[in-house]
This record gives sequence, structure tokens and C-alpha cells, in this order.
Amino acid sequence: MVGEGISITGDVSANSNLKVEGRIEGRSVTSSQDVEVSESGVIKASITAKVIRIAGAVAGDISGSEKVVISKSGRVQGNIVAPRVQLDDGALFRGSIDMNPGEPAQAKKEAPAKPAEAKPSAPAPAASQGNKTGGPDAKKDPGLTLKSG
Repeated sequence: MVGEGISITGDVSANSNLKVEGRIEGRSVTSSQDVEVSESGVIKASITAKVIRIAGAVAGDISGSEKVVISKSGRVQGNIVAPRVQLDDGALFRGSIDMNPGEPAQAKKEAPAKPAEAKPSAPAPAASQGNKTGGPDAKKDPGLTLKSG
């Protein structure tokens, strides 16, 4: 636990749950378990853990292997990568969210038929991209706009 009134400058690594009520500034905060940032907590670093709960302020990228939760008092500026993300009503967030953090082994085991189903739709965007004159192939998928350069 990093208590209120405590300030740490540098990287933090933990093999257990980590609760931050104070301030951490560095490149990374890493835990093999959970990281919780309380309302008084401030982290200016990237965070990596299983479950990350934020009620305070975070400026940095967040990577949760299980879940990321930003409560109504939470303020996050950075990108989130996690299979499950929860933003409570009132939470402030600026960045991007990636809820498909590259788990190809699991996806292949779950449904090998899904990539086969996706193949027929894959050539259509390529055909649209090749046809820059706006021919019939481009009109088949009006919701898709491809830009180059």
C-alpha cells in the first residue's frame, strides 16, 4: 500500500495487491495481482495488472489481463487494453479502449469456424479499395470508407 501523503518517484513492482492512496510518478506500476487507485491516489505511469480499479487520477496507459474498472470519481488519460472494461457513470476518460488484446490462441480454440465465416466479407473491402472510381463494388458497402496516405 502506498498511503496518503506518500510520494514515490520511479517504477513500482509488486507480487501482491497494490493500493495507491498517495502519488506515484515513473514509467510503470506493475503487479502480478490487482492495482487499486483510491480517490486520493494519483499515478503518472503506465499500469499493468490482472484487475485495475481506478477511483483517483491516472495519466498513462493501462493494461489489465482480466478487467479495468473506472469508478465515478476516476479520471484517466491514457489508452486501456483489457478484455473487460467498465466505465461508471461520471467517470472521466480520454484515450482509446482495446477490448481484444491479442489472444489468438484462445480465439482459435473457441471457434475455428468464425474466421472461415469472415473470409467471404474480407475480399469486398479489398475490391472496394482497388476500385477507386466508385463502381458497383464500392456501392455494396456504403458504411465502409477506405482512405490511403
